[in-house]
Parts: sequence; structure tokens; C-alpha cells
Amino acid sequence: MSDLENAGPSATGATPRPRTWDFAETLLVALLCDLAFMLTGGIAMRYVILNYGGGWALSATELQAVSLQGRWQGTGIILGAPAVILVLWIAIRMARRGFSEYLALNWPSGGEIVRALCLMAIVVSIEMVLMSAVGSGGYKPGPDLIVHSTAGLLAMLIGSCIVAPVIEELVVRGFIFRGWSQSFLGPNGAIVLASALWAFGHVQYDLFERFNVFLMGLALGYLRSSGNSTWLAVIAHSAVNTFVYFSIGPYV
Repeated sequence: MSDLENAGPSATGATPRPRTWDFAETLLVALLCDLAFMLTGGIAMRYVILNYGGGWALSATELQAVSLQGRWQGTGIILGAPAVILVLWIAIRMARRGFSEYLALNWPSGGEIVRALCLMAIVVSIEMVLMSAVGSGGYKPGPDLIVHSTAGLLAMLIGSCIVAPVIEELVVRGFIFRGWSQSFLGPNGAIVLASALWAFGHVQYDLFERFNVFLMGLALGYLRSSGNSTWLAVIAHSAVNTFVYFSIGPYV
């Protein structure tokens, strides 16, 4: 499915035609998605902690520490996701485009999925070699992220391995790539810059680990561009997160 070009009002000036958000507009919507996620996810998570996690008996400092625990982190991701979808939906409808079409929600073939998983295996292997060469053991969450319960493990599994990949890919490889690939950047420039922005947003990692995230972003961007499918990037991203989740046990 080819991209639609930006278009203004029709010749009669009656009804605006479908368009693609430009570079700055795309960045603004992406930032609004991030803000909506932090606000709704954070507020909802604290509400759950206060009402169902015994948070009323905690001090402000203790509440902050509890909110960093794995089960609540997973809960926050899940509860913050609808706000991101809503922001994307509003922006895309304002552009008079279809949600699935704008975000390239085209289901990949079995062969494309297999090739994507093979590419992810290669990228992860390269990253592991690089981390070994520089003496980095990768991301090691502190004790406050240990999940002690089955419910907590399930919340983190769903949040980090399903919901987070869906939301991040819809925003980065879906919405951002759509707008930036049709800007002065072009498809290749959009892949590089979107990957850099995505890596920069992983504040829990050090610079070397963010570089690995950047490499992963390049691979995911390639999958999105070559297959015209954001779902393909979602599947690949989810597979990597699932591998990491089970590799580090109760840490996520």
C-alpha cells in the first residue's frame, strides 16, 4: 500500500484531503504520546498501589520506591497504553487517514516473520559480543525491580513483552516513521533518527547500552520499511523482550 501525499483543501475548498503530518508535527504528537503515557500510567499505577497495595500506610519516599517494583511497573505500562492509542487515533483522524493504513498495520507472511526473527537473533548476538568485549553485563535492574509474586511476574511479562512492544512500535516505527519518511529525511533518514530518539528515551540504560538499543532500532526500522508492516516490527520487538525477560529471570 503506497503512502498518500500531503494534501490541502480540495479545489472547491469544501473538504480537506487526507494528509501526512510533517516532521515537526510528527515529533509533537510523539511527545504528546509519551506525556500521555507517563501521566495516565503513573497516576493509574499510584491509584492501584494506594488502594490495593497498602500504599496509604507508606511515606512519599516509600511509595516512590514501591512504584519501581516490577509488578507495579508492568501494571503502569498496561494502564498507560490506552492513552497512547487515543492520542495516535486522534492525530490520525485529524489527518483524515485510516488508523491501520497510516500506521501500516499490515499482517506479515510466515516467511517474513521467520526472516525477522533470524535478523533479531543476529542483532542480539552482535550486541552480546559487543557487551562481552567491553566488559558490560547489560542492564541489571536494582533490587527494587525484583518481582516476588506470580501476579507480579505475569504483570511484567504482559507489560514488557506484549504491551510495551506494541505501544513503542506503533509510535516509533508506525507513526514517527510514517511522518518522517515522507519529510526531508526520507525513509533511511527516518529509520536512523527515529532509532536515535528511541534509544535516547531508554534512560534506564548507560550510553553503551543505549547504543545497543539504537542498533536494535535500526533493525526494527528496516523491517518496518522493507515489509511495509509495523506488526512485523512488533513481533520482532516482542520476541527480543521475551528472550531478555526469561534470560534474566525475575528481573525485567
